[in-house]
Amino acid sequence: MEGQFAIIDYIILFGYLLFILYVGIAVAKKEIQGKEFFKGDGSIPWWVTSVSLFATLLSPISFLSIAGNSYIGTWQLWVAQLGLFIAVPIAIIFFLPVYRNLNLDTAYEYLERRFDKNLRMLGSLLFIIYQIGRMSIIMYLPAIALAYVTGLSPILIILFMGVIATVYSAFGGIKSVLWTDFIQGVVLIGGGVFALIVLLFAIDGGMSEVFKVGIEDNKFFSDVVVFDPNILKDSLFIIFLGAGLSTAFSYISSQDMVQRYLTTNDLKEMNKMTIFNGVLSISTATLFFFIGTALYVFYTQQAGPLPTGKSDLIFANFIVNELPVGISGLLIAGLFAAGQSTLSTGLNSVATSWTLDIQKVLKPDLSDEKGTRIARIVSVVVGIFSIAFAIVLAHSDVSSAYAWFNGLMGLVLGIIGGTFTLGVLTKKANTKGALIGFFATAIVAIYVSYFTDTTLWAYSLINLVTSIVFGYVFSLIFSGKSKAEDQPLTYYDHK
Repeated sequence: MEGQFAIIDYIILFGYLLFILYVGIAVAKKEIQGKEFFKGDGSIPWWVTSVSLFATLLSPISFLSIAGNSYIGTWQLWVAQLGLFIAVPIAIIFFLPVYRNLNLDTAYEYLERRFDKNLRMLGSLLFIIYQIGRMSIIMYLPAIALAYVTGLSPILIILFMGVIATVYSAFGGIKSVLWTDFIQGVVLIGGGVFALIVLLFAIDGGMSEVFKVGIEDNKFFSDVVVFDPNILKDSLFIIFLGAGLSTAFSYISSQDMVQRYLTTNDLKEMNKMTIFNGVLSISTATLFFFIGTALYVFYTQQAGPLPTGKSDLIFANFIVNELPVGISGLLIAGLFAAGQSTLSTGLNSVATSWTLDIQKVLKPDLSDEKGTRIARIVSVVVGIFSIAFAIVLAHSDVSSAYAWFNGLMGLVLGIIGGTFTLGVLTKKANTKGALIGFFATAIVAIYVSYFTDTTLWAYSLINLVTSIVFGYVFSLIFSGKSKAEDQPLTYYDHK
C-alpha cells in the first residue's frame, strides 16, 4: 500500500536537503587547495570526525535493511555488530600508530612506502571500483523505498540526492563532508529513537510486550547455529568473526575511513574516534534491530494481515503510513541523511585517492592547485556515473541490499586489507611477494565468491589468510630485500 505523503512532509524533506547543501558550502568559506582539501585544516574536533566515521559506515542499508531483517527474521545479523570488538582493538593496537608516525596523505600511500607504487595504484583502483558500486546502491535503496511509499519517481529522487551531495563534496572538500556527516549522523540517530518511541506507545503493552512476543515467536536468537565446525557455513561465530575482520579492513585500508584518521596527527584522538565510533555503531544497530522486532509486534496487534513484500521497505512503509504528518517528512529526511553522508564521503575519498594515489604518482610534480582542480572534476564525474548506475539498479532486482553490500565489502576490502596486514605485521614480505600474493588472493576471492556456496561472512577470513600466506611464501621464493628491513614501516617499529 502506498502512503500519503502530505505537502508539509515534502517541505520538510526538501528543506532539509537544501539545508545540508547550504552547510556543505558555508563550511568552506575560503578557497581551499591541496592537503587542506584532502585532509582538512586541523580545526575539526575529534567527536565530529568520529560521528563522520559512524555515518560513513551506517547508511540507508542500515536504516531500512536491518529493521527489515529483524522484522521478517531474527537478530542473527546483530552478531555482526559485535565484530567491532575485533575491529576496534586491531585498528588501535596494530595499525593507527604506524599511520600516525608515517604521516600519510592517503591509505594507499602506505602500500607504496612499504612495497611499491604499483601496489599503491592497484589498491586505489580497487577501492574506487568498490566505492562507486557502494555509492550507487546507497542512492538506489532510499530512492526505491521513498518511491514505493510516496509514489514519487525513483529517478527523480536519485537525481535530487545525488546532485546535492556531489555539489557540496566537490566544492568544500573533506571539511564540508565531515561537518555535513555530523549533522546527518545526528538526524539519523534522532529519527530512529523517535520512531521507536512512537512504536512503543502504539503497541499495547509497550516494551515488555515486544520482548514477550519476540521470545514467544522466536524473533531473537532461537534456532540459530552458534558454532559450526565447518567455518564456511553460516553460524553466529563466523558472522561475528567475518564481520569483525571486514570492519577492521574498512578501518585500516578503506580510504574513506583512513582519510578521517589522517585529519589529525594525535594518536589519542585517533583512538577516541575509533572507540566512540564503535559505541555509536553497536548502539544504533541495536536500535534498528529492536525497531524491526517492534514493527513485527505492532503489525501483529493490528486487525489486518502482516505487511509483506521487500523487507527493505517495511520500515519506510510504517514511517509514511503510521506516523503523523510532518513527522514522516523528518524520518524520511533521516533516511536521506544516511544516504547523503555515505555518498559525499565516497565522492571525496574517490577524488582524493584518484588524485593523490594515481595522478600524483604518475606526475610527481603535480601542483596543489591542479591537484585540487582534478579532485573536483573527479568528484563531479564519479557523482554522475554513480547516479547513472543507481538508476540502472532501480530497474533491476537486488533482493537484499544489506547482504549484497556485505558480500562486496568482504570481497574487495578483503583483498586490499589482507595486503595491508601483510605489510604491517611482517618484516620479510617484499614487493614481488606482495604483488603476486595480491593477484593470487584476488583469484581465490573471485572463485570462492562466484563458484562455491561459501557463506559471505567467511570471505574476509579467507582473503586475510590467503593474502598473508601467499604474500609471505612468494616473498621467500622470490628473494629480494624488504623495505621494512631498514625502514620503520611495520607494527614492530611503532609498538
